[in-house]
This record gives sequence, C-alpha cells and structure tokens, in this order.
Amino acid sequence: EERRQAGKRKRCINSNVSIDNMAIIKKLAVLTIVATGASAFAFSPRANVGSNVKTFNSVPPVGLKQVAKPATSLALSSTGGAAAVAEEDNGANLADTLKTASYFALWYLFNIGYNIYNKQALNALAFPWTIATIQMATGILYFAPLWALGLRKAPKLSMDDLKTLFPIALCHTGVHVGAVVALGAGAVSFAHIVKASEPVVTCAANALLLGETLPLKVYATLLPIIGGVGIASMKELSFTYLALAAAMLSNVSSSLRGVLSKKTMSGKQIGENLDAQNLYAVLTAMSTLILIPMMLAAEGTGFIPAFKAAVASGSFTNKSLSTLLLLGGATYYLYNEVAFLALGRVNPVTHAVGNTIKRVVIIVASVIAFKTPMSTGSIVGSSIAIFGTLLYSLAMNGVKKSK
Repeated sequence: EERRQAGKRKRCINSNVSIDNMAIIKKLAVLTIVATGASAFAFSPRANVGSNVKTFNSVPPVGLKQVAKPATSLALSSTGGAAAVAEEDNGANLADTLKTASYFALWYLFNIGYNIYNKQALNALAFPWTIATIQMATGILYFAPLWALGLRKAPKLSMDDLKTLFPIALCHTGVHVGAVVALGAGAVSFAHIVKASEPVVTCAANALLLGETLPLKVYATLLPIIGGVGIASMKELSFTYLALAAAMLSNVSSSLRGVLSKKTMSGKQIGENLDAQNLYAVLTAMSTLILIPMMLAAEGTGFIPAFKAAVASGSFTNKSLSTLLLLGGATYYLYNEVAFLALGRVNPVTHAVGNTIKRVVIIVASVIAFKTPMSTGSIVGSSIAIFGTLLYSLAMNGVKKSK
C-alpha cells in the first residue's frame, strides 16, 4: 500500500512538473518571438552590406572577422532595371530577411535553453567544474562526425599552430568555466548583469597589453555600465561574492582571449581550413582537454555518487538527468554555432542591438523559468548597465568607421 501511494505521489509530482515546464516553454516561446520582432527592423537588405562583425557574443572570435556576403540584390535595384528584376529582387530580399530573422530566433532560443538547462543541472548537482567539462565535451559529438563524414572540411594544424592557439584555448576555458560557476553560485539574471560589464575589462586589457587608447566618448559609455552593475549588485537579492568573482573571471578571460588573438593571430595564417566555425571547434576540443585535469583537481570523482544520489532521491531518472546534462552541452555549442550564422549576415549596429536584446531576453527568461525575484534596484541597475553596453557597442562601431 505504501509503495502504491508513493507511486501515486511520484506520478503526481511528475505531472505537475510537466505542466509547469510546458507553461514555461510557452512563455519563453512568446518572449523569443517578441524579441525577434523587436530587432526585425534591422533585418533589412541594407543592413547586410559589407559588414565586418564580431562573434563569441560580445567579442571577436579570436581575431577572425566574419565578412557578410555582398547584397547583390541591392546592387541590382540601385541600378534600375525592369519590373521583372525588381520583383525577383523583392522576393530575394524577403527570403534573405526571413533567413536572418530565423537565425536570430534560433540564437536566442538556444541561448535561453542553455541558461535554463545549465541552471537546472547545477541545482541538481553542485559540481560546476564537472558540468562545464561535460558541456564543453558535448560539442565534440557535433563537429567530429561532420569532419569524419566530410560534411565539413577538417582543419589541418601543425604543432606550432597548436602552440599558438593554446593560450587562446586557456582563455576560452576561463570564459566558460567562470560563467558556469557564476550561474551555479547565484541567479542567472545576476550573472548576466555582471557579464554586461565585459566592455570595461576589454578597454582596460587593450590599454594595458596593446597600448590602445580610445576616444573619450567610448570611455564615457563605460560609466553607466559600471554604475549599473554596482547598483544591481548592491540591490541583488541573491548576491554572492562567488557569483560576482566567477562572472568577472569570465569577463577577464573573454577580454584576454581577444587581446591574445590580436597579438598572436593578426595577419597570420594558422593551418588549413581554419574558418571561424572550425576555429571554434578546435578551441572546444583543446578546452575539453584542459578542463579534464582541472575538473579532477577541483572536484575529483564526487560527481558520480552525487549523480546516483539525485536519481535515488526520485527527483530524476538516469535517463532524464543524463538528457539534461547533454541538452546543456548541445545548446551551449549550438548557440555559438548559430551566432556565427546570425551575426555574419548583419552590420555592426544590428549586431549591437541584437546582442543587447539577447541579454535582456535571457534575464527575463530566467526570471520566468526560475521565478527569481528581482528588487527594483536590481531592475534599474541592470537596465542602466545593459543600455550602457549598447552605447559602448555603437560608440566602438563609430570609431572603427572613422579609421
């Protein structure tokens, strides 16, 4: 009788969890559609002409430029032509706009999915180093078959090439593990508020290591970022010093990755077939190898008994918990992969707007998914910081155009 009652309670809990998850998914789907629509004004053919854009979210993909394809349809329309050509041009423009919008929607969805799956896994298993390693290694399951089957040309790298990439891979590792530790130690929303301060670290790193100075208007945009993050941190209900320190580690690692890329890879040919997507894949493989000994040193093999204990508690099955971990890794890799495709089709201004909207979407989505309370001060501070990040991106784009 006790087993029967326990079975009923478990089915009831699973049913309630399923209903809650469906409600959250519906809310997030609506949120993503609204966000994509909010940035749709930038998805016009004019926004796709001759753009050099940044990837890796807010920093360049280790020194490589993503150059958008020329909008040939725009060239045709600007020279006049017959009505038939104009009609064909309009059709091509519409298809191009829809394709770009779909990339942005997938970018947002995978990013939201990653943050939610990651936080759920960290709530179930307090082993951030092990979870970060699993997520990084999951990417190998994606690109290795593409290389093996010839669906994507595999890169060819010498030992010297790998030595050049190693410090960049170290920074790439720091970016990811810092973010995972931050998400485990505090709220998802707070981690992303602190991550919004990355431009401040980037400016400092460029000035100290590259001797790069920027116009006063660029530095002025850092003030609302610093002030906003400060206000949000003071008023954050789930504030922890570990979350703050780990998020800043991610910021510093990201900035150093960009600096090292400029110093070691600028104007230098690295191996063969090393385009932006393959470069990200190589860094993923190298970071996985770096993370394994670090994971064992930090957490040992405690993850295995913790996994068994979580299953034994009835909260998960072996399959559901394994699926959660794999989904976290898959969405992590895919949101970066889709980011290349999305940001490679738009100009820098659209990139800046899209990145800003993405951060807002993630914060709002995490609040909805985890019912995380945010104080008024935290909301005001995060809004100021994110708006400052947008101003910084626009100011930097203006500087690049003037050069």
